[in-house]
Amino acid sequence: MRNTRIAEVFEDVAGLLEMKGEVFTVRAYRRAAQTIKGLPVQIEQILADGRDLRELPGIGEAISKKIGELAATGRLGYYERLKGEFPDGVLDLMRVPGLGPRLTMRLWKELGVTTTEELEAAIEDGRVEKLPRVSRKTAADILENVRSRTRT
Repeated sequence: MRNTRIAEVFEDVAGLLEMKGEVFTVRAYRRAAQTIKGLPVQIEQILADGRDLRELPGIGEAISKKIGELAATGRLGYYERLKGEFPDGVLDLMRVPGLGPRLTMRLWKELGVTTTEELEAAIEDGRVEKLPRVSRKTAADILENVRSRTRT
């Protein structure tokens, strides 16, 4: 499994944990993702060389084990369980430029939006801009980002 994919999984974990309100754990997963993205060599090679991942900045024992599981199996049980706590589509929403974990959580909890199609409809009918701290311009920018993602 490529470093970019491993880092993406850890970014997703961080986002989901942020939606759950787990601040300190979020930092650990984001730091691990950044470390992995910046490595000059693939994680698989580091493991094949018998090196300890805990030697890398921001990688502790728990995250090291998770990286090993992901590299060995292509899956991470913790990530799968965490995703199961949220409706399908929430991760796709979180990846829309202009949306982060907090706004994604608000869209889901306050408007019942869990897909990009529902997001588009909620922006078009004005529900999104009625949320506190979301301007009409922000909503329009998000809508443009949703539409540009569907065109590519």
